[in-house]
Amino acid sequence: KLVESGGDLVQPGGSLRLSCRSTEFSLDDYTVAWFRQASGREREPVACISRRGNHDDYVDSVKGRFSIDRDFATRAVYLQMANLESDDAGIYYCAATARWPQSSSCSLSAYFDHWGQGTEVNVSE
Repeated sequence: KLVESGGDLVQPGGSLRLSCRSTEFSLDDYTVAWFRQASGREREPVACISRRGNHDDYVDSVKGRFSIDRDFATRAVYLQMANLESDDAGIYYCAATARWPQSSSCSLSAYFDHWGQGTEVNVSE
């Protein structure tokens, strides 16, 4: 089971850092991604990171503002979000898969079979 934390209410232009941990397995062995779902919209991938932590990818709308990284010491994956906009609001989900064949790559279109419950990000004045 994946557990997300760090969601909060923040003003436009603000920053947040989301965390993802697993209670059942080591995230070190998994390709990990963050997804989000805004009210009335479909869930979309936001960022992914390779098992080795040496490759990441982002949806165009967050490039230059969001950064995904993993800490092998704490076995956690983080999503650092800066310059937040109202369109960034939503439920953010952590997802993981052990099925991605390459340890030094990731794909936002990969199939992820482990999911967390989500953490809510609100961006408002």
